[in-house]
Amino acid sequence: MERKTLVAVFMMLSLAVFSQKPDTLIKKLDSLNRKTDSAGGQTNNITKTAYNENTRITFSSYFILLSSDLKQEFTAPFHFTRKDWVTFGKFVLIEGGLFLVDESVQQHALHLRELNPDVRDVSKYVTNFGGAYEVYILGSLGAYGFIFRNEKIKTTTLLATQAYITGAAMESVLKFLTGRQRPSYYDPRSVEAEPKFHGPFSYGKDINGNRINSSFPSGHTTVAFAAATVFAMEYRDRPLVPVISYSAATLIGLSRITENKHWITDVFAGAALGYFTGKLVVNNYHRYAKLKAPNQKKNSINFNLEYHYGRLMPGLVYKF
Repeated sequence: MERKTLVAVFMMLSLAVFSQKPDTLIKKLDSLNRKTDSAGGQTNNITKTAYNENTRITFSSYFILLSSDLKQEFTAPFHFTRKDWVTFGKFVLIEGGLFLVDESVQQHALHLRELNPDVRDVSKYVTNFGGAYEVYILGSLGAYGFIFRNEKIKTTTLLATQAYITGAAMESVLKFLTGRQRPSYYDPRSVEAEPKFHGPFSYGKDINGNRINSSFPSGHTTVAFAAATVFAMEYRDRPLVPVISYSAATLIGLSRITENKHWITDVFAGAALGYFTGKLVVNNYHRYAKLKAPNQKKNSINFNLEYHYGRLMPGLVYKF
């Protein structure tokens, strides 16, 4: 409930900024988006020097970028390229195959919990990192960036919060539209839980006041993969960061199954949505950075061979 309230507040603020500046940065970002598809093909400068006074995210630009993120997220299917539709088709095939094992995976996960108290304890601890704990972690990283003036960490954390909000907004809409029954609830007339879709306006609640039909996709998994993708892309030059980021997000997704809160298809859909969202947010920021510092070049070192006086001589070329 707290996450949804936070998302609603950020959406209203971002929409307010969007309505005030319809002809400036948002249109420029959308224009660049049409030239370079957010699903791939864009080369981003992630060197430390690329995050500076020119490209930093201000209070105003944060909400302008967030507005653009939300707009691109919700209108993405209308701008899909052929490559995007092929990728989406692969997702549908895999998701369709997982639908066949939804119930069996859920039953196996419940059996595993019953037999292993350690699994129950670890699962409960891990699943919190897809909710409140993730907010604390992002807050700590952001504070580190501000205190020690590390512009890259600060920027990456701000982008992760944008991905978190954008992903949460999208999954909330999908939950409403699909109205899928959670595995933790079953009809008294049935022997076991059923992965049914009840569609919009299905507002059933359990005895604890939690919505029954809000399973698809997994919100914890969506925001976990959204934030993980941001850190994995911004620090892809450090192989350990993507490994840790995606491993943590995967464990969070699996914990939602062992916690009996989601079906495996909910988790897979959340992971895919989170990955797409994180990638969109990162690419959107780097288009913004190019607009703010168009002449900024990436420092690089290249190895080459030159022919001098009958000999091949190795050399290094450093580009400023």
